[in-house]
Amino acid sequence: MSAPPPAPLRIGNASGFYGDRFEALREMLTGGPLDVLTGDYLAELTLLILGRDRLADPGRGYARTHLRQLEQCLGLAHERGVRIVTNAGGLNPAGLAERIRQLAGRLGLPTRVAHVEGDDLSHRPGGWGEGVLTANAYLGGFGIAACLQADADVVVTGRVTDAALVSGPAAAHFGWTPDDHDQLAGAVVAGHLLECGTQATGGNYAFFTDHDPALLRRPGFPLAEIHADGSSVLTKHPGTGGTVTVGTATAQLLYETTGPRYAGPDVTARLDTVRLRQEGPDRVRVEGVRGEAPPPTLKAGLTRLGGWRNEVVFVLTGLDIEAKADLVQAQMGDALAAAGPREVRWELARTDHADAATEETASALLRLVVRDPEPEKAGRAVSGAAVELALAGYPGFHLTAPPGKGAPYGVFEAVPVERDQVSHTAVLPDGTRLTVTDPARTRALAPAREPAPPAPLPPGATRRLPLGTVAGARSGDKGGSANIGVWVRDQRAYRWLVHTLTVERLRELLPETAGLPLTRYALPALNAVNFHIEGLLGEGAAAQDRFDPQAKGLGEWLRARHVDLPETLLAPRAPTTEVPQ
Repeated sequence: MSAPPPAPLRIGNASGFYGDRFEALREMLTGGPLDVLTGDYLAELTLLILGRDRLADPGRGYARTHLRQLEQCLGLAHERGVRIVTNAGGLNPAGLAERIRQLAGRLGLPTRVAHVEGDDLSHRPGGWGEGVLTANAYLGGFGIAACLQADADVVVTGRVTDAALVSGPAAAHFGWTPDDHDQLAGAVVAGHLLECGTQATGGNYAFFTDHDPALLRRPGFPLAEIHADGSSVLTKHPGTGGTVTVGTATAQLLYETTGPRYAGPDVTARLDTVRLRQEGPDRVRVEGVRGEAPPPTLKAGLTRLGGWRNEVVFVLTGLDIEAKADLVQAQMGDALAAAGPREVRWELARTDHADAATEETASALLRLVVRDPEPEKAGRAVSGAAVELALAGYPGFHLTAPPGKGAPYGVFEAVPVERDQVSHTAVLPDGTRLTVTDPARTRALAPAREPAPPAPLPPGATRRLPLGTVAGARSGDKGGSANIGVWVRDQRAYRWLVHTLTVERLRELLPETAGLPLTRYALPALNAVNFHIEGLLGEGAAAQDRFDPQAKGLGEWLRARHVDLPETLLAPRAPTTEVPQ
């Protein structure tokens, strides 16, 4: 008789970013059974923050809040037999691992701590050029797997892919090898669903008004039950807030992705093969995921100090808003010309209302942003000129906050690196250093081709309404680019969406995309299309090039734009895959 398959691995998430809910670690440990608890602390912007920390103190460079969480919860994890795997090590995983060992010693706990390193490429021969603060390769999950197979209770990593925090423990639990592409791809998809925490349980969800507001007041963090074939069930602890539906899972799958091939260091997961099925209240089955060999190169993220930035926001109240804006721009013109910053940007936000009942709702905001490599050109020469207008400017002159002397801003850049330039190393609990070998097979990413679309809906009556009446969206950033994933709830609505929301139509709805490279990817199994907008965010989130520097609200702007919606999609309401609570 063949041996029964291993039990499913219950793996949870307690952090989606550095600064997420502090109590989440305890909530997940006490809320129900788990095998592994993960935490994602590293966004592109976070490495710049940690890089500045490390400049101030070479012993830092890790997420210090995680250490404080473990002061409260390490004993609880030991008592419940839950292993903890996080990327809170940031730029100094060895340093955080040592601090955790010291903590365990003070608490009298026999905690076995391991860490993963080798992602730091800052000292690469030849360097990276002037101004680079951090340089880190995105590692896969097999270093984590090696640590867990050596009986580590806590594994700390630096820059691994977010999904590796889940695929690594799954590979260790099920004994997967680098050639188990389908299984690894399934775990990567589960990892992508978990990595942003409560975004999988109703947070930032386009159709949040469909649910009881009490449910969404404090969403619980997600967990996945991963099976030996790579399939999983996305869920959460019983009695916690939020909701887990095909819709919330779809939204998270589309977040910060581009085409149907989701490339990582261990495997390329085919997002066009993902099948989502509501299995019951707060349970979504994720299955059918196919995987391919990973790319021959790794992604590395570089952060550098890009220069200096200053911002002044003028409040324009009441009448003659446009004339007031023209006046202050003319008055600031001489000072800006004298200072000579490389970039000057004005933006008038008409937040004012006619005959408003409050002063705030009668006011518009005029935002000035200047940027330059030299601090003096973006500093007092700008802010001082703004302050000097206090008695000489437009009627009602005031600012949202006193202007400052300017501050440095950062730039993120993603570059490919050869695998042989990276020494992926698992440092086991006994101090043994184990080199993680590269996969024997790699494969260059094939160009994505849209599948043939289904037949369009037959012609009929339409109504002019916001796109979001029928479509959800979620958007995000990847370096200087942005993505918008748009989905509908059933195949009939998808027949309309895929023929209507073309690249050309998106440019019309979002004029800010004019002139930028823009690609659409159709994902019929998810009733979705995903747009990648290259260069929309300039030099990335840290540079704060636009009003919404991480493109978090871009999808909601799109949903608010009016389009001609077929009446057949409006009444009665299209069938939904959401499960009532």
